[in-house]
Amino acid sequence: MIDEILINPVVKFLEAHAKFIIGVLVNIVLIWAACKIIDTFQRNIEKNLAKKMSDSPLLNLMPVLTKILKALVIFILLAGFLQSFGYNVASLIAGFGITGLAVGFAAKEAIGNIFGSFGLLADRVYKIGEYIKFNGYEGTVENINLRSTTVRSLEGFAINVPNNLLANEEITNVSQTNARRIDLTVDIEYGTSNEKIDRACEILREVARRDETILDGEYAFIENLAPSSIAVRLVCYTTKASWGEYVYVKSRVIREIIHRYREEGIEFAFPSTSVYMAKSE
Repeated sequence: MIDEILINPVVKFLEAHAKFIIGVLVNIVLIWAACKIIDTFQRNIEKNLAKKMSDSPLLNLMPVLTKILKALVIFILLAGFLQSFGYNVASLIAGFGITGLAVGFAAKEAIGNIFGSFGLLADRVYKIGEYIKFNGYEGTVENINLRSTTVRSLEGFAINVPNNLLANEEITNVSQTNARRIDLTVDIEYGTSNEKIDRACEILREVARRDETILDGEYAFIENLAPSSIAVRLVCYTTKASWGEYVYVKSRVIREIIHRYREEGIEFAFPSTSVYMAKSE
């Protein structure tokens, strides 16, 4: 009874569609093997390019090209499979073409993202692992795909930005810079003697010159006469471009300035207001 209800229909179905089922399984295996081979070629090409031409734009394009190649291989294998079972692949492709026009209008944003990703990668605007700034955001690039770029912000959030928007943004690639500016303004009291005012500027220069990460060519000068202080300023450049290293160097410079000023009796100013009382006759 059970054989007639369950087993026999299943056996008959398998016998009737055995060729189709085997074809599906074979295509699954072929697709899996093709994707593995493509991944292997990608790794080898990237490895060779990194050794011979580390600045080649192909290094940035490889992940996107790999995905496109996988899609083409899957399409060709499926088309061949359907053709072998009597389906008219030519009419199917024509149908896809007509449908593609309609889908293209509806998915113009997605198509824009694809072209945007090619533009960003071909121009080598950034790559995975680099630190960038854009539209008020900044962080490390974690992933680049056909649709979007994922950036890990300083707060630890994953920001997913469509590539067509990034392609039209002004992007600052911090990782590709050779030097990063440190710009500090220090306020000292108006009661500071002339000698100590000159010394305040000298200390700024000395602190910058003693730091091995700061390049030659620092500037230290009296910038302005503020309402309640004399403003002295230091402008210099450090070779540490990444955010973490940069803020550490800046913090080290500020700490050294504070220590040196205190050692030499140069007082820091703070906002204050003087009130003069007129004597009544």
